[in-house]
Amino acid sequence: MIRADLLLAAAEGAHPLIPNWWEVLVTAVGFAVLMIIVVKVIVPAFEKAYQERVDAIEGGLERAEKAQAEANAMMADYQQQLSDARVEANRIREEARAEGAQILAEMKAKAAEESARITEHANTQIAAERHAAINSLRGEVGTLATELASRIVGEALNDDARSQRVVDRFLADLEAEQNSSAGAAN
Repeated sequence: MIRADLLLAAAEGAHPLIPNWWEVLVTAVGFAVLMIIVVKVIVPAFEKAYQERVDAIEGGLERAEKAQAEANAMMADYQQQLSDARVEANRIREEARAEGAQILAEMKAKAAEESARITEHANTQIAAERHAAINSLRGEVGTLATELASRIVGEALNDDARSQRVVDRFLADLEAEQNSSAGAAN
């Protein structure tokens, strides 16, 4: 079959290795039109897409770097605020401790003053009650001593001066006896 084509081409005067000039011209024009379309339409579209892609990547990297820088700045600010807050908390804690110690010292001083005042008041009251008890006992002992002496002597000791002397002598003897027994006990 190949021989038939070769024979037909040889009969027409065409050589199989030499192309037809019209075919070469049509192919060259088609190729040129195709090249113009590729150069004028397709290559700029690819170039535009490539540039957009490059810009997007570079812009994304720049935005990422900017975001990273902002994040680092915010982190440094946060750490500074945290450090300041810690310093402030320590200062407040120390102030509270000092204030607590001062309040405690004031409360101790007030308690000591109040205790001293209460003790002094109690001592004063005890001394007053003791003095009142001694006076009351002196009166009662004087009355009892006068009655006893009246019974012993057999006469009435209604004279106040005389009864006062008797009572005073009795009490002096009683105190002397107590003092001598207290001295012997020591």
